[in-house]
Amino acid sequence: MRKPVTWRSLENLGRVRLSENFFMRDFLFSEVAAMHGFSNVPEDPDVAITAGRGLCETLLEPLQETFGRIAVRSSYRSPQVNRFGNENGMNCARNEANYAHHIWDRRDADGRLGATASIVIPWFADRYAAGADWRGVAWYIHDHLPYHSQWFFPKLAALNLQWREEPEGRIDSYIRPRGCLTKPGMGNHSGRHEEWYQDFPAFKG
Repeated sequence: MRKPVTWRSLENLGRVRLSENFFMRDFLFSEVAAMHGFSNVPEDPDVAITAGRGLCETLLEPLQETFGRIAVRSSYRSPQVNRFGNENGMNCARNEANYAHHIWDRRDADGRLGATASIVIPWFADRYAAGADWRGVAWYIHDHLPYHSQWFFPKLAALNLQWREEPEGRIDSYIRPRGCLTKPGMGNHSGRHEEWYQDFPAFKG
């Protein structure tokens, strides 16, 4: 598929089904693009679609089946949008660091495909607002899904959930306790962590 250059071709891209419940259009909205007049469109739609299907089929569908609706806050960023966000202090990493991350249509330095979505799990957001520890959902995902990385944020316990070929499994957070919760090589990385999510629904993925 060529890069969309008309509203009709962009509409067709948006209709591409990435998984049972998710379409490409769900991942293309960007506040940065909307406010500053950019077109947030993949330069290589075929690569973006393949990466997006990995994200949706492997991570988002199992979460939605287990917890109910998953809210996508932001996801794909074109290199132009991401560069502008990075250069203007809008919480965007430099482009090279976002390849196979928010920039779905570029492989990372090791040649791996990847894709990220910033999501909220409403089921957990309600519990988080009532005092639940963000580490419960972090360990739940860690124990059940082949994610590449999770990064948590204080508002709504939102997280950047990343799928990538050859996933590593690292969790970081801006919520206290801040920093790295686990990564390969740490003593807590292997094994199960059921004590953190005993009242969670049974995994249905």
